[in-house]
Amino acid sequence: MIACDCAVCTSADPHDRRTRASALFSFEGRHLLVDTSPELRLQCLACDVRQVDAILYTHAHADHVAGLDDVRRFNWLQRQALDVYGAPATLKRIHTMFRYAFENEPEYPSAKPELNLVPVSGSFELFGRQVIPIPYQHGQQTVLGFRIGDIAYCPDCSFIPDESRELLKGLDVLVLDGLRRRPHPTHFNLDQAVAEAARIGARRTYLTHIAHELPHAATNAELPPEIRLAYDGLVCTAD
Repeated sequence: MIACDCAVCTSADPHDRRTRASALFSFEGRHLLVDTSPELRLQCLACDVRQVDAILYTHAHADHVAGLDDVRRFNWLQRQALDVYGAPATLKRIHTMFRYAFENEPEYPSAKPELNLVPVSGSFELFGRQVIPIPYQHGQQTVLGFRIGDIAYCPDCSFIPDESRELLKGLDVLVLDGLRRRPHPTHFNLDQAVAEAARIGARRTYLTHIAHELPHAATNAELPPEIRLAYDGLVCTAD
């Protein structure tokens, strides 16, 4: 947090150094990026990400899309445009926010990401794997999580309807929103996230989108053994 001297913001524990939300699904030599956080470049450097084959967007809030321009490097490395998947409203907002990337303006002949916007409304196949969008509420807005195989990524969540919860059954790994202890109008707080994780019943749940009110070690010590706080650089594998 900018200009904050709290115990988490000044912690020596590297698990308490948190950048904003992005994730990477990797399988059989393919890499699907979920969201492009403002720190995307730093995250790719820290985790040695050298390839991105497609982008999935949960929604178009700035903390999830502001790093989009940095995917230009992957366009250059891979010599091709990237397909970008999301709900139609999300892609419309991204088109507005990054208008220069989609128009032939003379001042931007090549210094822009090359993107193909692909609207999704249900499950689809990508590189031989089924991608299952999981619709849920982020306050008054409907956003998407994503399930690929037995791993699901569901940030920015305040309510999961029954029909979406059914799509999350049988998971090895669930990454779920868990912002802070106090209630929040658009995010699960810690108690809500723990309760939702119990309803879904994944073998392991990691809480993400964590504010500076939750110190990593102390919070983990009070959580059930199958639930832990996520941290930057966490690698999850499914059987």
